[in-house]
Formats: sequence, structure tokens, C-alpha cells
Amino acid sequence: MDIKAAVTHSQGDAFKIEAVQLANPEFDEIRVRIVAVGVCHTDVVARDQGIAPFPIVLGHEGSGIVEAIGQGVSELQVGDHVVLSFAHCGHCAHCLMGHPSVCDTFNELNFGGAMDDGSHRLAQNGQELATFFGQSSFATHAIAKAKNAVKVDPDVDLALLGPLGCGIQTGAGTVLNRLKPEFGSSIVIYGAGAVGLSAVMAAKITGCQHIIAIDVHDNRLNLAKELGATHVFNSKNIDVVTEVKKLTDGGSHYAVETTGVPEVVKQSLHALRPLGAVAIVGVTPEVTLNIQDDLMAEGKSMIGVVEGDSIPKVFIPQLIAYYKAGQFPFDKLTKFYEFNQITQAFADSASGITIKPILKMPR
Repeated sequence: MDIKAAVTHSQGDAFKIEAVQLANPEFDEIRVRIVAVGVCHTDVVARDQGIAPFPIVLGHEGSGIVEAIGQGVSELQVGDHVVLSFAHCGHCAHCLMGHPSVCDTFNELNFGGAMDDGSHRLAQNGQELATFFGQSSFATHAIAKAKNAVKVDPDVDLALLGPLGCGIQTGAGTVLNRLKPEFGSSIVIYGAGAVGLSAVMAAKITGCQHIIAIDVHDNRLNLAKELGATHVFNSKNIDVVTEVKKLTDGGSHYAVETTGVPEVVKQSLHALRPLGAVAIVGVTPEVTLNIQDDLMAEGKSMIGVVEGDSIPKVFIPQLIAYYKAGQFPFDKLTKFYEFNQITQAFADSASGITIKPILKMPR
């Protein structure tokens, strides 16, 4: 079928909304009419750093309505509301043990540009287009594996839910699924973007005594306080390590590092107390550490967490339940844009004007 999609023709190229062709769903696949899709920094990384093949249709936080199902699909029906999340094989040891975000073929399935059998579902003028995260949801319609689609509550605004598929579940899941801070413990969130603020809300749910948000933008820090941060620091004005250690009587128990800035990564380690743990969730370049002084001597832990170590079909409905109960107000992070405003949405995200842009598709 003919659809509209934002095509990226080459590395660093602008998004261009163009006509493309979408194939029918194959075995274990569904076709989704995309209602809305979140704008995520990973899309920028893919566009500008070439971590996926071109030409490509990016977008990986899609939400929409199931329009058609392929053979073998039993858990979803036409008309279901779904959030699309990351691709995973479902049968490797990590998937079977409840860690699909570290699936043995995660990188191949999400960044390789094709479906699991090497075939493509998108084309333009006879040329195959690469798929992103098993969905390519910067489009009016998308094909995805049924196992990567999460059926969600139809009573909640579907346009709002797409970011749960990646950025928001990354921040919240890192706290709730991986770090699991104890009641009364302390946690520092470095970076108050969508991922960091989701971690703040999750930390409030767990009952942390100190929830400290660090950023360079006062407007984001003010929102962090509204969402549950007990303390906020603008790192342009203070020595972060000194202030965190002073407030927490020796250093935080936990930290979540979302910025990917090497100096901030080191701060997150230095501000931990002995036996503290920091989770690195941002795309981070090379960082130089003194392993003895920065890590080993005080028994600290530094771990990488992908997609919040989440099982999307379990975790996303849980987040929605907390949202409905007023305990996870992630809607305060979002601003809607029309699909044809995609360039503006990315610009506003980069400048900090908007924390989490969401593109709404034309009806």
C-alpha cells in the first residue's frame, strides 16, 4: 500500500516526507496505522552517525491501531491499540530469561535495517528502504512483529503513549527493574531530559529519601521538582560531587547517568558512596577512568542498562496503570507536533525547548 513516511536518504540528511510503499504483513507481523510517534535522541544518532543503513525510515516510539494481521498472530486483533517497542528474537537465552533488551541479535534486529529474515517491508520507486527498530514509525503506517507490539488500555489517549516504547521505559525501567533502590536510599539523576525525568518519577514511586536531579537548564530542574525530585542542582553553578556528598552524608547509593558526557559520567562515579552503583543509559563515547581510584577501591559498580532492562509487554502496562493513578505523570514531559513539523520538533528537542516531542499523524 502507498503511505507517507519521513525518509532519510543519506547520513546527516534532512527528514523528507515522501510517498513510499509498504508491503503486507507476513507471518507473525501486524500492520499498524500510526497515530503518533515520539521523537528520540536515538533517531538523531542514527541519522547523523550512520549506525543504520540508508536510505531509511527512522522512528521507534510509535503508537497506533492494528489494521491487519499476518498468519500466526493470535494475541492481537484488528482494532487493538498498541505501543511499538524494540525488536527482539524471543528465543535466545536472554529473551527467555526475561531480558529481551540484551537479546543476542538486538543490534542486528534494531539497527540492521531489515526484518529478522533479511527481507524488507518498505520501498520507494523500486528501491528497498531500511527499517529501524523493527517498526520505522516516522510514517502513517508500519509493519512490526506481533511480539514487539504491546496492547494498551484503549481508555488512555493513544497519541500520548508512543514514548513509553523507548525513552520513558528506559528511564523508569533503569530504576524500577535494574537498580531497584531500597526505601529511604538516595539516587542522583544526571540529565533532566525525558529519560532522566522518567527516572525521577520512578524513584519517587520507590520511596527514595533523596532524589537529586542534575542539569544545566533551570526550567528542567523546576519540572524535576514538580515530578518528585527532593533536590535539584544546576551543575553550572556548583561542584556537583561536593554538594551531593554533603547532602547525602557521604555520597549517593545510586545514580542514573543519561547525558553521555564523559565528564558527567566521572562525576556520577565520584559522587557515589562506597558500594554505590551508577547505571549508564546514554550513548556515551570513550571515557578515561582510573579504575582503582574511581571504581574498585570503594567497591562501586558501573553498569550499562538498555531499554530499562524491561519486558515491554509487562512493563508498559504497569507504567500506564501508574499514570492513570496519578503516580507517573509523564504527560508533563510532552508536546505535540504535526507530522509535517518533524524538523521543528527535532530542533526544539535539541535546544531544550521541548523535553519530549510527539508527532501526530494526519488522519
